[in-house]
Parts: sequence; C-alpha cells; structure tokens
Amino acid sequence: MAGIELQNTVKEALNALYHHPDDAVRMQADRWLQEFQRTIDAWQVADNLLHDPSSNLETLIFCSQTLRSKVQRDFEELPSEAFRPLRDSLNSLLKKFHQGPPKVRTQISLAIAALAVHVSIEDWGDGGIVNWLKEEMNSRPECIPSFLELLKVLPEEAFNYRISARPERRRRFEKELASAVEVALGLLTACLNASELKEQVLEAFASWLRLRRGISPSVLASHPLVLTALSSLSSEILSEAAVNVISELIHCSAVGNSSDVSVQMPLIQAIVPRVMSLRPQLNDPSKDEEDVKAIGRLFADMGDSYVKLIATGSDESMMIVHALLEVASHPEFDIASMTFNFWHNLQVYLIERDLYLSYGSEAAMEAERNRRLLIFRPAYESLVSLVSSRVQYPADYLELSKEDLKDFKQSRYAVADVLVDAALVLGGDAVLKILYMKLIQAVSSCGNDQSSEWRPAEAALYCIRAIADYVPSVEAEVMPQVTSLIPKLPHQPQLLQTVCLTIGAYSKWLDLSPNGLSTLPPLVDILMNGMSLSEDTAAAAALAFRHICDDCRKKLCGSLDGLFHIYHRAVYPEGGNFRVSAEDSLHLVEAISMVITELPPDHAKKALEALCLPVVTPLQEMINQGPASLGQKSARELTVHIDRLAYIFRYVNHPEAVADAIQRLWPIFKAIFDVRAWDMRTMESLCKACKYAVRTSGRYMGITIGVMLEEIQGLYQHHHQPCFLYLSSEVIKIFGSDPSCSDYLRNLVEALFGRTTCLLATIQDFTTRPDIADDCFLLASRCIRYCPHIFIPSTAFPALIDCAMVGVTVQHREASSSVLSFLSDVFDLTNSREGVQYQSIRDSIIIPRGAIITRILIASLTGALPSSRFDTVTYALTALVRAYGVQALEWAKKSVSLIPKTAVTEVESSRFLQALSEAASGVNINTIMVPIEELSDVCRRNRTVQDIVQDALKPLELNMAH
Repeated sequence: MAGIELQNTVKEALNALYHHPDDAVRMQADRWLQEFQRTIDAWQVADNLLHDPSSNLETLIFCSQTLRSKVQRDFEELPSEAFRPLRDSLNSLLKKFHQGPPKVRTQISLAIAALAVHVSIEDWGDGGIVNWLKEEMNSRPECIPSFLELLKVLPEEAFNYRISARPERRRRFEKELASAVEVALGLLTACLNASELKEQVLEAFASWLRLRRGISPSVLASHPLVLTALSSLSSEILSEAAVNVISELIHCSAVGNSSDVSVQMPLIQAIVPRVMSLRPQLNDPSKDEEDVKAIGRLFADMGDSYVKLIATGSDESMMIVHALLEVASHPEFDIASMTFNFWHNLQVYLIERDLYLSYGSEAAMEAERNRRLLIFRPAYESLVSLVSSRVQYPADYLELSKEDLKDFKQSRYAVADVLVDAALVLGGDAVLKILYMKLIQAVSSCGNDQSSEWRPAEAALYCIRAIADYVPSVEAEVMPQVTSLIPKLPHQPQLLQTVCLTIGAYSKWLDLSPNGLSTLPPLVDILMNGMSLSEDTAAAAALAFRHICDDCRKKLCGSLDGLFHIYHRAVYPEGGNFRVSAEDSLHLVEAISMVITELPPDHAKKALEALCLPVVTPLQEMINQGPASLGQKSARELTVHIDRLAYIFRYVNHPEAVADAIQRLWPIFKAIFDVRAWDMRTMESLCKACKYAVRTSGRYMGITIGVMLEEIQGLYQHHHQPCFLYLSSEVIKIFGSDPSCSDYLRNLVEALFGRTTCLLATIQDFTTRPDIADDCFLLASRCIRYCPHIFIPSTAFPALIDCAMVGVTVQHREASSSVLSFLSDVFDLTNSREGVQYQSIRDSIIIPRGAIITRILIASLTGALPSSRFDTVTYALTALVRAYGVQALEWAKKSVSLIPKTAVTEVESSRFLQALSEAASGVNINTIMVPIEELSDVCRRNRTVQDIVQDALKPLELNMAH
C-alpha cells in the first residue's frame, strides 16, 4: 500500500475506532490498528502523521504511542543508518509539541529515552544523550519544559524491561547515566531560576535520585536542588515534587551497616530537622488531608530508612519515634498504617540476637538488649493502645459494600500484625494486660441484650485473640478473668464469632490451665451456641472446637459421649438447629478423630466405628437403591459423606483400626467406584479417602491394597481420571520397596503408564489433558524414588521419556513443572547410591535422545515456555550437563549454533556455554545463573527475535537431524 494511502487508512481506522456506532466495526478497526503497529511501515507512517499539521489529537496520540513502542520493541528492524534521521525527527517532534498536547510529548520523550537505551554513547555522538540535551536546552530555551520531561524519564527508562535492549547494553546505559549525573544535576540546577519550572525540576531530580548511582551523600547535603526541596517543605502549599525528592533522599541515606553512618550523616542531618519541623502540621485541622498524608509518608520513610540508628535509643531517635506515634494516632487509617512497617522493623532490630553480636560477650549482648527494650517499652505500650481501637466495627457496618468490608478486614489483619510486634517487644502477657483493661471498659458498656453496644468488646477480644500465640501458656493473672468474662457477653453474631475464635486461639492455655476441666464446659456451651446462630458463627465455632479437641485431647478422652452428641447434631440434618456447613463439619470430624487418637486401641476401634456410622449409613442406603439410582445422584450427595471418611482416616492415628475400617467399608467404596467412575468429583473424593487410609494404615492394609489397585487399574483404562494416578502415587510411596507387593505394583506401573502415554501422544493432548500429564509425571518421579527396581527396567520407562519430550513445552504450569521435574530426576538418578545400578539402562535411553532433549530444553529456556518457568528449566538443563558432561556440552553447542547470530551474539552464546561447562564441573548453580538468564532474556527481547529463535530450535520437532 502506498505511503499516503496507508496514512489515510490509519486515519479512517482511528475514526472508526473512536466514533463508529457499530461495536463490530470498532473491534475490527482496533484489530487492524494493532496489526499495523507490528509492521515495518508503521515507522514511516507514524512519523509522517506526527509531522502532518492536519493530524487530529486522536491520530497524534496513536502515532506517538506507535513510535514509542516501535523504538522500545522493534528498534532492530531498522538499518543502522536510520538511527540519526530517527533521532533528529523525534527531536524536532519534541520541540514541535513543547506546548502540548502533554500525552503526545510524553510518548515522544519516552521514545527518545528508549533510543538512548539502545544506542551507545559513541554511536549517539555529542558525548551521549545528556550532553546532547544540554546543547539542545541552550539552543532552544523556549522548549525547556519538553527537555525537562525527557530528562525526567531518562533514568526511569534504564529499568524499563519493555525496551528490548540486550542485558550488556542495559548495564552500559546505567553506567553512562551514572557518569552523566553531574551534568544532569547541573542542567536541573540551572533551571531553578525559573520559578514556573521548579516543580518539574524537582520531579526530574527525584527521578535521577532513584538511580542510586553517581551522587555522593556529602555533595547532596549542600546541593542547591536539595536545599530547594527542603525549603519547599516550609511553603504554604506543600509541593508534591519536593516531598518526592525528600522521600528519595531519605531512601538514598538509608543506613544498612555501621560503615554507612559516617558517610550518610551529613545528608541525614540536613533532612531530619526539616522533616521534624513538619510535626505540628500532623494534627493541624486546617491542613489538607493529602498534605498530612505526604508528611506522614516522610516520617514513615525516615523510620524505615533510619531504623538501625533509631534502635540505639538515642534522644534524637526517640524524637522520631514520638513523631511516628503521632502519625500512628491519626484518625485516617491510611495515614496511621504508614508507620506499621517501621514498628515491625524496629521490633526485629530490638529482638534479633544476631544484631547484638558486635557487643562481644553474651552478658554484654543481653545487657544492651535489655537497655534498648526498656527505652522502647513506653512507645510500644502507647502503640498497643493506639492501634487496638482501629479494629472496631464501624457503626454502619451492615451498610458496607463488599469492597469496603474487605478493606476493613485487611485493616484488622494489619493491626493484628502490629500487636504481634508489640507482644514480641513487651511480652504477650504485658500486651494482654493492656487489652484486658480495654475489654473491662467495653464490657461495662455492653449489656446482655443484642442491641447493646457490643463493638468495643468485640474489638478488644479480636486484639486478645491476635496475640494468643505470644501469651505464655501458664499465664495465671489475666486469662482466668477473660475466660470467666466471656460467658457473660451477649450473643450478637459478630461478637459471638470473635468469642468463638478467641476460645479456639487459647486452646493451649486451656489445656495447661489448672482449672481447665471446670473452664471448658461453659466455653464449649458457647461454641454450641455459635454453631446454632448463623453460618459465620458456626464456622468460627467449628474451627475453635477443632483447636480445643486438638490441644485438650487428653482432657477430653473421658467426655466422648458429649463430643459425639455435638458431632451428631452437626452431621445429621435432622439432628437439631446447628448451622454448620458441610465444609465446616469436617472440623468437627477432625476434632473427634484427634481425641480418638488418644484412646487405647480397643476403645479407639469402637469409637472409630461410632464415628463412621453416621457417614456410612447414608452411603449404604444410596447403594441399596441400586446402580441406576446411585448413578443419578449428584456428586455432592455422595462427596459430603466420603469427604468426612477421608478426614476420619487422616486424623484417627490408629493404623490397625483404620485398616480394619477400610477393609469393612471396601464393598461400599467398590460399589461407588464401579458405578461412578465417569464422575470426576466423586472419584477425587473417593481417591482422597483411599489415599488417607493408605497413608495412615500403611503395611496394615493387607489384602485391601491389592483389590484397591486392581480396581483403579481396571477403571483407568476406560475412565482416565487423574485422581487414579495420584492415589497410585501414594501407594507407591508406602509400598514401593515392599518385595511382597512387587508383582501387583509392576502390573500397575505398566498398565497406568502404558495407557497414559497413548493418551498423551501430541502437545495438543497435553494441552487438553494437563491434569493427567501432571499426575502422570508426579507418579513417575515417585517411582524413580520409591521403586526404581520396578520402574526403570520396565517398558514404561523409555515410553515415558519419549512422552516427556513431547510435553515439556505444555503451557500449563503444573503439568510443565511435573514433566521437567521428572526429567531432572532421571538425570539426577546416579546421585543416590541405589540409583547408580540403573545408570546403564538410563544412559541407553537418554544418550540416543540427548541432543533432542537438550534442544527442547534450550528452546524452553529461550521462549517456548514463559519466563516464570526459568528456574525449573534451568535446573533440568544443568542436571543434564552434570550427568553427561562433555557429551551434553556438545549437544548444547549444536543447539545454540542453530540460533541465528542476529538473535544471539557469539559473546552471549559462549557465556551461556561456559556457564553450562561450569555446571558440568560441579560449580554451584546459583553462581552461574546470570549468563543463562541473559540468554533467556536476549531471546525474548521482542516478539520477532523470539519467533526467530523458536523457528530455529523447533521444540516440537522430535525427528530433526542433529
């Protein structure tokens, strides 16, 4: 299409995109424009339309975005001689748009900055972009606002990974910017004379400070730009740009180790007094909330950056601490919570033993630690009082939107974390005393009826629950009073929910309490009330009941009848008014299972039967109605009961009793397997129950294990349920090394893998059945670990290697990881003493396929798989070279040589191969990651390069000549 014609088409498409009434036409225009942006013609067309005085705003914005993205991603499309005309054109556009539109000017600035990332100082000329900018600013002073925008985005683009520069060039660009810092700051300083530019100058300065390179703290302390930013803090209207500069300066002067202190001190001494002078404004009602937020942010930044200095407890540092307490007391949670990170970091500096090692002896370390804890004690006590009121439900909580309720819950979690920090500094018992006083005050205003003011009591209890893990289990002063107070509280739903969760949180304390046996019954009554009130309170009560039964199991062994009464009310629909959901009822099943674990074997067996009875009866009734009826039930009708059996088998830790139960129940399981094998949800539930039965019973399973394996082996041939594979995986783990099981395990392995490799013949099969692929290769890895004597000599082993080669590049994360982990386990086989004996079998299969496997892995590393799989692929590749040494390096060399030099340079290839060579000689993988990562990045730097690389490596072609 001719140039003018194409420009007109672009304009027409934009007009359609923004103004056509038909959605279909707009979508078509959008697709066309996206495709156009990928073409090489887009360079010239976008440039022409930007220079065209008749182009409207929509066209200018689209073309400036197109040019920016082309420079960022597709710069390599252009011949080298195109650079200078492109730079000159972008420069003239920057000048042309110096008065706007701002969106267009920003895109042009980003395009020029991206150009500088691609092009070296030598090729740019004029001493590099910053010096070039200096000349431009001197020659065209009216365009300075445009040039300042470019100066601002320049350091930001050093870290923009959308720019498809090679890693080596990106590093060079950072160095170039660092060496040009002085010139850049000189330019910014020169612009300070124009007051209308001050905000823009400070924003650009903040951007250069983020580089963290090329500027010494002593120079900064007295630099005109710093002094301007500091003096701007005291102006009537707080400058956002000045706040950003001071924030960056605080981060720049952060103290990481003792050697930093003297270097950073001049800058710190310039910053701290100015920021501290803002403290009165924190509570100034005339101040705008955004200004207060900005001031709070500066105090929080100082706390985070200078925490090591503050932790010494000097008089100066305590002034910052008191200011941070003032920020924490601000009524706006967004402002108060800015300090939360500081309180956590300070806690770490006060508590961590390793941070006191410089004090020498144990006695000196302890003395210094105690000195500091004493100094900060009042601050943390104040903090507890300040933040604990933050968790109170708002008066209009019933009107809160879903989003606001979520935010409120997040704020409660954040406060809970701060209370934990305080408990670590003050001790859980000290924090408990403060919170108990709040509870006493709250209860005094909290009558016994639902309409009374319950919110302060709920808030105090929420906080008491938050620190449960830090209150000593032998605490005897406050907790007995809390537990005697709890039954007197009204049963308002939110309050009751928190009461239940608090009871559960203190289960360890209840177990060790000398009055535990007398304290428990009224608390369990509260939990039963919770189970009756609402689904939310029932969920909290069921969870608490589980904690109580877990930690107080020995105390509760004599109360089984009462526990079973609660259990029956929860699991029998007609059993009463309990509101416990099917999911939450599992907490009750788990709870009683843990108590049964403490019983002697004969009692446990009877109790286990009683526990199974309400679960088994409805299943038996459904089976008795015949296969047709059973086949028509919804999965939920079955799984609600089977899931409970799974929990029973998981948590009743009496192997013989569970083995006996599964043997008795096998006819029921088999009936469901036979009729419902097509139903994934029911099969998953049933296999989970079998898995836990196998895990708990182990070798006590006896003949049941044989019939179970025979069942799933037969069903898998027709119903390819992934859960049959993961159940087999559990069996292999427990019985793999048992010689008496060898025959049926061999049959199982051959049958399951034989069928699966037929199902996964192409990459499309892996894509449509990722669950089967995932469980299949997890099972294969288990076989390598637990029964290599069965698996590796079998015909399934080479078939699975071939299958893995097909499926490595499946995009499904878990499936891909399982395939790669399996291959890694194969390559690592000889790392174990037992595995060495199978080396010759493994090598006879891997070596003929080695070149192809290497090519597939390198293709995966360079774009066939997402970059998030980098670690898994790299491990597999380095495991391969460790196993096959020089031979594998030769395979890698051949694979890399397939990639055209336009995509990967000789230097990048040789660095990568050198890293693999070091891996082969046993060097720690972490030390050689950079060259491997850089090859991966280079090959993914834009879509064109990635396509070239994948087209060369062809990971899906297994028969390519090598």
